[in-house]
Amino acid sequence: MTEARSPLEIVQAFLAAMAVKDYDAGLRYISETCEYTNIPMSTVHGPAGVRAVLEPFFAPTLENEFIILRHAADGPVVFAERLDRHWLPDGWVELPVTGVWEVREGRITVWRDYFDAATILKAWPAP
Repeated sequence: MTEARSPLEIVQAFLAAMAVKDYDAGLRYISETCEYTNIPMSTVHGPAGVRAVLEPFFAPTLENEFIILRHAADGPVVFAERLDRHWLPDGWVELPVTGVWEVREGRITVWRDYFDAATILKAWPAP
């Protein structure tokens, strides 16, 4: 991450790493003080908190896609409307999501995802 990347490029690189469940590569983009909130759910902090949410969630997935449909960036803030697709043994599960990130000094310091929890809960396999 020594090269200068725009906040949008940082978010895209983070999502690309998460799509293939490369936690070590993806979490390098998360600051130690990052606040990550799944709006209908909870807030965690830092790379360890993000990993604690994403790793178990992605565990049953065979493949993930994060398709950015629309985005806007203003300074350190990135908004992205996306379609998160998760391939599970029974087929694809799709979730419309809007993410908001703040990127400072090449790291994500704030990340909030807004989605309808009922949409994912009715389609996701029980633990």
